[in-house]
Order: sequence, then C-alpha cells, then structure tokens
Amino acid sequence: MSSSRKYCLFFLLVRSILSDPSHTNQVVLLDTTAVLGELDWRTYPVNGWDAITEMDEQNRPIHTFQVCHVMESNQNNWLRSNWIQRQAAQKVYVELRFTLRDCNSIPWVPGTCKETFNLFYFQTDEPHPAATRFRPADYAKVDTIAADESFTQTDLGDRVLRLNTEVREVGPVTQKGFYLAFQDVGACIALVSIKVFYKRCPSTLRNLAAFPATVPRVDSSSLVEVRGACVENAEERDTPKLYCGADGDWLVPLGRCVCSLGHEEIDGFCQACRPGFYKALSGNIRCSKCPPHSSSHDQAATLCHCDRGFYRAAKDPSTMACTRPPSAPRNLISLINETALFLTWSPPSDSGGRKDLTYNIVCHRCGGGGSGASGGGEDCEPCEADLRFVPGPLGLTGTSVAVLDLAPHANYTFHVETVNGVSGLGQNTRPLANITVTTDQTGPSLVGAVRKDWASDNSIALSWTEVEQQPNAILDYEIKYYDKEQEQLGYSSDRTKAPSVVVTGLKPSTVYVFHVRARTAAGFTAYSDKFHFSTGDQNSGMAADQGQVLVVVTAAVGGFSLLFILTLFFLITGRCQRFLKAKMESDRKRRAHFQNVVPFPGVKTYVDPDTYEDPTQAVQEFTKEIDPSRIRIERVIGAGQKEIPVAIKTLKGGYVERQRRDFLREASIMGQFDNPNIIRLEGVVTKSRPVMIVVEYMDNGSLDSFLRKHDGHFTVVQLVGMLHGVASGMTYLSDMGYVHRDLAARNILVDEGLVCKVSDFGLSRFLADHPEPAHTTKGGKIPIRWTAPEAIAYRKFSSASDAWSYGIVMWEVMSYGERPYWEMSNQDVILSIEEGYRLPAPLGCPVVLHQLMLHCWQKERGQRPHFNSVVSFLDKLIRNPSSLLTLVDHVHSFPESLEDMPDYPLFISIGDWLDSIKMSQYKNQFLTAGFTTLDSVSTMSIEDLRRVGVSLIGHQRRIVSSIQTLRLQFLTAQHNGFHN
Repeated sequence: MSSSRKYCLFFLLVRSILSDPSHTNQVVLLDTTAVLGELDWRTYPVNGWDAITEMDEQNRPIHTFQVCHVMESNQNNWLRSNWIQRQAAQKVYVELRFTLRDCNSIPWVPGTCKETFNLFYFQTDEPHPAATRFRPADYAKVDTIAADESFTQTDLGDRVLRLNTEVREVGPVTQKGFYLAFQDVGACIALVSIKVFYKRCPSTLRNLAAFPATVPRVDSSSLVEVRGACVENAEERDTPKLYCGADGDWLVPLGRCVCSLGHEEIDGFCQACRPGFYKALSGNIRCSKCPPHSSSHDQAATLCHCDRGFYRAAKDPSTMACTRPPSAPRNLISLINETALFLTWSPPSDSGGRKDLTYNIVCHRCGGGGSGASGGGEDCEPCEADLRFVPGPLGLTGTSVAVLDLAPHANYTFHVETVNGVSGLGQNTRPLANITVTTDQTGPSLVGAVRKDWASDNSIALSWTEVEQQPNAILDYEIKYYDKEQEQLGYSSDRTKAPSVVVTGLKPSTVYVFHVRARTAAGFTAYSDKFHFSTGDQNSGMAADQGQVLVVVTAAVGGFSLLFILTLFFLITGRCQRFLKAKMESDRKRRAHFQNVVPFPGVKTYVDPDTYEDPTQAVQEFTKEIDPSRIRIERVIGAGQKEIPVAIKTLKGGYVERQRRDFLREASIMGQFDNPNIIRLEGVVTKSRPVMIVVEYMDNGSLDSFLRKHDGHFTVVQLVGMLHGVASGMTYLSDMGYVHRDLAARNILVDEGLVCKVSDFGLSRFLADHPEPAHTTKGGKIPIRWTAPEAIAYRKFSSASDAWSYGIVMWEVMSYGERPYWEMSNQDVILSIEEGYRLPAPLGCPVVLHQLMLHCWQKERGQRPHFNSVVSFLDKLIRNPSSLLTLVDHVHSFPESLEDMPDYPLFISIGDWLDSIKMSQYKNQFLTAGFTTLDSVSTMSIEDLRRVGVSLIGHQRRIVSSIQTLRLQFLTAQHNGFHN
C-alpha cells in the first residue's frame, strides 16, 4: 500500500449518513444514498478516485468516492457520473456532502497539497457509449469547491468526521440530460453523497382550487402565473391564481372557488350535505339543518321539501320554515245599528306559523226578515254591489270592519275568511267564520220635527220635539249629518242627552243633511226624516255679533282680573323677599331653637343645609357619626351582636371643597327624614378617609332596572302598591316643604318586600313658607324627560313640578321601565310637550291610572294633584281592584280633581274624538278622505295622516298617540262583548 493511500483508510469509519429532511419542492434526479446497486461511475485515470461501498446499520449501501494522492505532485484525477436525465428541469442543483483533510495536518506533505476540488458538467441528448473516450475539454466548469471545515489527524483518531455540505446551481440545462464530473488536483477528499435535483412548486390545493406542480423559470426574478382549477363540486367566484417563485414556493394567492349548491367545505374539499341538511346558495357556508316542517332525504340537497300539510309561498325563501293555512277567525261578533253593522273578531288560534294574515269579507243576502237563513241556502245571493265596507271587504289587516247601507228588514250572512301567504295551496276547505244578522228596526222613530235655531259660518244649532206617549224612556240622541253634495264620502255623528245640539266644524255656506234618532233601553229607534239646513244664512250674523259682545265682555272682565292678580303678586313677592332676608339674618337664632320650637304641633319642618356657613354643622346636627372601624366595604357593619346590611356611598379621593360640601349636604338632608318610604340614613364617616354616607341596603336596587329585569311578572295591584309607596314618601317630603327635583324610577329603591323608597337627594331644595312655594335655580343639568315645563323653561321647581315627575314615574312603572319618550331627542320632547303632546298609556294600563298620569301632566301647575290626594286615590284603587280591570280609554278633558274623573264612552263620533284631542280643525279632512268611523281611524298609519293633510309633526304625534288608545279601546270592547 502506498504512503499516500494509507491516509485514506479513515474513510472506512463512515457507517451512516444523516440525510436532510425531504423537501416537497424538490424533484430528485440523483441521490447516491438511495442507489441500492453499484453506481458504476467512471474514473480517469483508473487509479485516481476509489469507489468504496459499505453497509450502514440498517443494511443500506453507502457509496463513497475518495482520493488522497497528496504526496504526489501534478495530480489530475477525474470522476464522472452516469448520464442524468433532466426531466422538466430548466436548471438543476447539485448538493455535495464531503470531508477534506487539512494539508497542514499531514506530515512531510509537499507544497502541492490542495484543499479544494472542481465541479464540471456536460450536456447531451443521449448517453455516450461506454467505449467513448473521456474528453475533459467538453465539460464546462461549475465552480471550485472548498471545505468550510477540514479534519486533522486528531480527528481521525477520535473518529470525528467534519462533514461539509455545498450546493451549486447548474444551468440552464436545455438538452435531455447531462454528466457531472469532479476534478481532483491534489487534495485528500471523500465524496460521501451527491444529490442532484431541481426545484418545483408542488401541486397544491388553495381556496378550493387545485394547482398543478410547476417548474420555475430560469430567471429567478420572474414568477410563473398558474391558474387553478376548482375542486369537484366547487365553482369559481374569482379566477383562482398562484405564482410560482424561483425557490419552488407558491406566492400571492388570488381569487377563490366556493362550494356549489348542496355542498360544504370540509378539509379543503366540497362535501355533499348530509340528509336532513341543505344548502340553497353557493358559497363557503356550511350546510344548514332543514327549517321546521321540512326535510331532505338525499345527499347534496339544495332545498328541503315541506312536510305533508305544510307549504311555502312563491316569495318565501328556502331558509324559511314551511307553514300552513290559518284556522278560522274566532269570536266573530256583530253590532248592528239600524242599517250600519260593525263586525269584529279575534285572530285565529292557529296562524299557520306566518305573520302575513289578512281577512276577506264575503256577504250574502238571504231573503226577507227572520233569522233562520243561512249562507248556503237556495234563497241566498251575493250582496248588493253598492254595499259599503269600511275600510274594505278584502285584504284587511285589522280585525274589524264597518258595513254601511244595509237594506232594512233583511237577513245577511257574512263570512270572514282568514288568509295567509300559503292559503289555497293544497287545501280544499276555507277557514271561515260565519254570522247571520237582520236589519229589523227596534221601533218607530221617537223624534219629531227637527228645526234650526241659529247658524254661523261653521256651526248650526238644532232642536227637536219628542213624540207623545213614548214606549221607553229616552237615554240620549244621535245626530247623523253629512254634506249634501258629498254624501258618498260618508257622514259624521254627534251625541247629546238633551233634545238639542250645536254642531260645529262645518264648512261655510254649505247645505247639510241631518236626521236624528233616539236610544232607549231597547236600543236605537229609527231615524227621523231628513232635514236640510245650511251654514252662513242671515241668522248667523246675529249669533256672531252676540258671540263678539260676549268675547269683549269676557276679555274686559278677564283683563281687570289679571291686573288685580298681578298687583297682588308683586306685593306678595316683595314681602316674601323681605321676609327671606330677615329670615337669613336671624338664621342662627332660629337654628338654636329648632329642636324645641315647631310652627305647628306634630309637624316637622325641613331645614335647608345651605343656610349653614359650614356644612359640617348641618351634618353634626342631623346625622350620626360612625366609627370607620365598624365598616367593612361591600360587607356588613358590626354592631355588637347585631349585623345590619347597608349600602355605602363614598367621596372619591382628589375632591375639591365644593364637592365635599355637596356630598355632606346630601347626608344632612337625608338625616332629617324619618319615613318608611324614604331611604334611611344610618350615619356618616367624616373623621377619616374616605368620607362615607351609610344608608340602609335595598335588596332589589333601583326601580327602573328592577322592573326591566322582571318585565310582566307583577299584577296591576302590585304595581299600584309600588306607586303608592312612592306617593307616600313624596307626601312626607312635600309636607316638610321639600322639593326633590329629580324624581324618577332610577332614584327609587326597592327592598326585598317590594317596598319603594325615595332616594338621591343631590338636587333637592327647601321651599320657603309661601302660598305657592317654588325654587328658582340658575344653572345645572335638568333631567328633561322627567321635568315639568315651567321647570325647564324658567327653572322654577315646586311640589307641583315633583307631581309632574311622579306622573312620569307612573308611566315608567306601568311600562316596566321603558324609557320615557323613547328615542326622541330632548329638544323634540320639549317641543312636543309645549304643543300638548302627552305620553300614551302603556299597553295594559288601567284607564284610571292613565287619567291620573294626565292629571299630573297638566300644563298649569296649580291644576296638578297634591301628593296626599294621590295617596288617597291609590288607596281607593287598592281597596277596590275591580276599578283597575278597565284598560286604557282616552281622556276627553282634564278633570278638576281626582274624585271628578268620569267614565268615558267607548264609541264616539269622529268629531267628538277630534274635539277631545283638540284637533277639530282636521274634521273635514278626515271625512273627505273617507275616514268616517272610529274603526277606520284605528287602522290609520302616519302615511295616512300625511295624505289626510296633517303635516305638523306635533299634531301627527298627538293623533297617533290617540289612535293607539283607540286600538286598545276596540280590544277592550271585544273582551267585554261591546257592552256600553
């Protein structure tokens, strides 16, 4: 063995090769570690490179090429690979793993020892025959390869191999294949493995699109645009694209595919919807479970078919549950009034699962008088074409209709049919409710001749006589009238108990037709004959003159009274101001005797803390100091063997003196009160930090949030009991000469027994002893929605302004904590109240409670109730719960007192209704537009009001509010069977 070759024996120590993890973006053309047989590579000269094959621990061959002729000069040893087919490569990469001996570690090595070797390649379309002569000049040099790390003799002894890995780019390659060649020029080197590969962007799935494997361009700076193909059961939403980079990485995804109908994306593929599920739209959404009353039995369903007996309308989306036709209307009731008929009914018990319910009225006239005819008899035929239905016979959304111009002494059968969007789909029967009525009159007319007493431009006064020997006592009269020239637009009616009436709201110089009938215990009689009277005749001038004289006299008397009142007011105001000044000067003396001297026996007077120069004096006088060691925040106060749950209000750090004064002021106010409906002050902590106000703990928190949390859980009597507690507390405060100024449900606390207690006295003020005490402020925020108009406009607060706020609290309680005036802005609230708008009654509110609210919301503060009257009134309601059964009616006018609140009639004319809400100027517009009955008005919308001619927003609000009340009236009438 030569001396140079003995240095290569260390290569036999190689037993295993650790390969790098496979790369999905590499296509391997050659890997010597994966070749099982002989490589059969050529060497030139033959004794230059040695090919050594060993087996590793897994019995896999390790092909190693080594050369180490370092002791000999002028070395030129070549190793050539077999022909390598390039496949789709445009350029290839050669990865070399090798070891190299450090020349300095070899003893007596000549100066010709190298530590590098060269890499060459040669392209050809076909492999050369084995006998072909090797010509180095045909090969192109790729690079000179040097080792990053070399080993020494010591490494050899320790069996440590320093393995180098170098990668070189070869190309471009244009022919079918190529050879690689390795040139040694005098190094001690071993090639452990050679891998030849090219880079390729692998086939992939992105955004439900498949992209094929793509070879990058030779130019590494340019990208290859590749268009993807949607996977099965997917469709393009935007053209899917990827760009293949030079390193075999996909870049810049664009576009996407989405799963088609009946399929959903699962793990990057579009899978068919399971039975019982469906997908009606293409897109990357999941399959949905079939809507109620529908099912799908196959995979990839795009629609769930309705179960038997259920249907979808043509316009129903596939996502909607299947529905069915409704059942018949319930509780069909008729109220006949000679030749006018009112029909009302309740919605069907089964709406079929839909909300698009409408009603159709079908009418048949069945022979003459009597009551035994039926809609299906041979004598029945469709009703007369000129029969009028208000608002109409078909497509009704309400549950009532008026039928006019019925023939007298006739039988009619009315069929009320319920219709929804799927009516007529697959069913043979129609959901009908039937009723037969007769138009027999109850008796002859009891009204004699009707005469005109006087007339003005828009009014006519009528009177009439009664017939002799009346069979029944007359209860009242109904006057029916209409414009003679516009009879087809309908009529109006008035009621009166006297045999006379003044009809107002008429058009000037117009002939009207009047006829009158009486109402007895047996019902209405027939109408009198028709009488024609006109407005604006010669008698109207006299009436107008008399009216003008009356107005002048009234104005004169009123002016004198006003002058007298103003003079008296200024005198009283001056005296009051002088009294207040004197009172302030003697304040210290009065406070000194406060505990022993009271103005009236048994009456406690409230002392305003603002009269004290130092608020600490008021706190010491009216509150109890608590040792802070007895307080554990958010837990309980320990007091011997007794523990009292309390709530603590603290003054945060960093406060200024004004904030401390205001904080202590509230405590000194609360310390003067002792009433079961006023929050109780337990004491204060002022001698340590933080400063605290300790009050009794209320389990249920504020009244507004408590009601919202328990919406609908209480009886009306329980709600009235809560209001009674609030009124009792306010009575106590009012009797002490104290104004709260911020009475609202949020400032009422509720304990575990539903006892309501007034709290939050930060805005409260003391009132001087005055016939009409009021407190005027100069600044600060005002809770607009709860505050009386005079307090908003002039900042004048009084017990009367607290009464207004109490009415708002009543509305909050009956609506279970709803926000007063809803989403209206504060400015809209102020303008609406000024125009006369008042909050409508909440749903289900008893009539007497809404009347009390309206009484509290009188514009003139002197007409509002006192709190002691409110307490007395609520006491009566609690003792007589039956008075709370009647739901909301509309109040015609504000009563003088709570005791004078009347019961109002259920059915009134259009004129009476508009007069009651002070909107009589629109009477003719309503009649001209065809709204002639209260039932037709109850279905009006805001658009209907605009068409009628009501353009002012304030007037629209007032009328809409009253229409809501009318709707509740009709519901109440249905419940009570239309009993007057």
